[in-house]
Amino acid sequence: MDTREFGSTGWDVTEIGLGTWNVGPSWGEVTDEQAKEAIATALDDGVNVVDTAEVYGQGRAERLIGEVLDERDPDRKIYVPTKAAPDEDGGHSEDGLRSSVEGSLDRLGVDSLDLVQLHCPATEAFYDPENFRVLEQLKEEGLIDHAGVSVEKVEEADKAIEYDVVESVQIIFNPLRQRPAERFFERAANEDIGVIVRVPLASGLLADAFEGPEDFGEGDHRRTAAEEGVDAGVGRKGGETFAGAPFEDGLAAVDDLRPFVPDDATMAQFTLRWVLDHDAVSTVIPGSTSPDHVAENDAAADLDPLSHQTHGAVRDIYEAHVADYVHHRW
Repeated sequence: MDTREFGSTGWDVTEIGLGTWNVGPSWGEVTDEQAKEAIATALDDGVNVVDTAEVYGQGRAERLIGEVLDERDPDRKIYVPTKAAPDEDGGHSEDGLRSSVEGSLDRLGVDSLDLVQLHCPATEAFYDPENFRVLEQLKEEGLIDHAGVSVEKVEEADKAIEYDVVESVQIIFNPLRQRPAERFFERAANEDIGVIVRVPLASGLLADAFEGPEDFGEGDHRRTAAEEGVDAGVGRKGGETFAGAPFEDGLAAVDDLRPFVPDDATMAQFTLRWVLDHDAVSTVIPGSTSPDHVAENDAAADLDPLSHQTHGAVRDIYEAHVADYVHHRW
């Protein structure tokens, strides 16, 4: 799999990585063995980025990643970006950040963390230099190698990269959530910021994986958002579930996208290829606990870039179905 430079970190990361949010109960039940097999499949495919967070399964994702890596060649470098959860007030106190880092170090079984990202704190936190001073201190102490942010809004990304310690931004980007390409990617590239794209398949909408709310199990956050509307989803204003698109409008967009999917690709692969066609993207991290789906996603990196005409059609479909709902919100 081809690699791309990851901002100023000195890393070369695979174009496709693996996200591990799916191990949490809000996606339905998955066994440790299933989750570990999915991680192993990605590594076997050549993936060298496995993204996680302390809140994914309340530490379970980090623990499972650590267990899988313990069984692997220690000389092969696998990058494990993780995220520190904000405090109850939406900010990041020094005590909270240190507690997060200590917990992640223990669960992953390492002496230092590759990359710690502030995990979607409140917008006000990006205007508090103290949060970023603590990241600098943790780096100086050797507890973390690099620091970044995971954001909900483009404006938060713009503010975050004003701090020298921030080397990466994780952001939602896909055919149903296109504002980052318009308002952030050029600046990120110019300032040598690594970009991790999360929620690329819009919680499965862009995998063409379902037709109605009945396709989701009880307790699945996607069922709640499909039945009750965007604001009932997870993330700020429901912006994580289905990338913030209303479920029915998202399904309509997928219907219109289908004719543009190459004969040798799935909708999910088409979507991941679309994301990778944006040069500012360092890596994209689709999440799955199905080894077959992981392998399918990884194969998207081998597809040819999409045509300008196809990119134009994707933009038209976005504007026709979901832009009015998402473009101004995030």
